[in-house]
Amino acid sequence: MLLHPFYVSVTEIRHNAAQQELQVSSRIFYDDLERTLKTEYKTPVDILHPADRKAVDGLIADYLGKHLRIVIDGKPLALHYLGYQIEEDAAWCFLEVKGVAGVKKVHIINDILYTEHPEQINMMHVVVKDVRKSTKLDNPERVADFVF
Repeated sequence: MLLHPFYVSVTEIRHNAAQQELQVSSRIFYDDLERTLKTEYKTPVDILHPADRKAVDGLIADYLGKHLRIVIDGKPLALHYLGYQIEEDAAWCFLEVKGVAGVKKVHIINDILYTEHPEQINMMHVVVKDVRKSTKLDNPERVADFVF
């Protein structure tokens, strides 16, 4: 089991104007995510070597749906979970929202891993029309607003 001295996730939300969609990626230490899923869903979880990949994908999709919420221009969005991949010590989780023509205001509620780690930090990057804005949420802060 890897132990690391800090608890941080990085979520990037990118508006693709040509495809009229939001592309969302969250980089989360896989051991922290795995521990949180085990605790929250009271079931064994193996992200690196899942016996049932669909079941693990289902847990991650459900968890992210509860702990990462995005509102664009006052309209709450339903994130569609695409899957995850492991890169070094992190799980990259990918989501999308289709039918997003334009973006002026982005309201994000992000409390990923807050129940498991009181010292969790969630970094947020939002890219609209090649303009990148970022912020950091320290547990228990969970709301970020961006205006473009």
